[in-house]
Amino acid sequence: MNITKAIFKCSSERISQVPKDALCDIAFIGRSNVGKSSLINMLTQHNGLAKVSATPGKTRLINHFLINDNWYLVDLPGYGYARTSKQLRGSFAKIITDYIFKCEKMHFLFVLLDIRLEPQKIDLEFITLLGEHGIPFGLIFTKADKLSAAQRKHSIARYTATLSEQWEELPPYFISSSEKRIGREDILDFIEKCLAEGK
Repeated sequence: MNITKAIFKCSSERISQVPKDALCDIAFIGRSNVGKSSLINMLTQHNGLAKVSATPGKTRLINHFLINDNWYLVDLPGYGYARTSKQLRGSFAKIITDYIFKCEKMHFLFVLLDIRLEPQKIDLEFITLLGEHGIPFGLIFTKADKLSAAQRKHSIARYTATLSEQWEELPPYFISSSEKRIGREDILDFIEKCLAEGK
């Protein structure tokens, strides 16, 4: 897929405010500070499209970006950042669960994971929740440039082994680095296939 146009469409506090058209949503979510904004900017080749913040947990709205006038890339609030208030954070904030489980526009969800870390409890709980609700999703391991090829392989093996304890079939996964532009073509090709299947 070649992205030639990417524009901010709207921010929503609740799913009743998301665009009411027939275009599919491809959504991105992850723990705060996982590199979501940087990944979105890398995928779209628009450096300032998603706001990269030095303070994790800044995205608290559902942000829709119109891509090629054909589909929406959706930036969802990060979850589990300890310094946001308990009321805002919840377990998984209502704005997140309402969108993922109730929004009919959402076609596919990417869960972002920091490749440098061991499997995190909150990520595993979120992934389990997606499985229980039958939500179509894939994993994107971010910050791959921070590890050697051998370390990446070890980290992925550790994660897939953990998931295999509960999952018979693993979700698709991708390795990425916003800094080195790793994984861009693979992720966009996968999105293109998803959109084709949704028509």
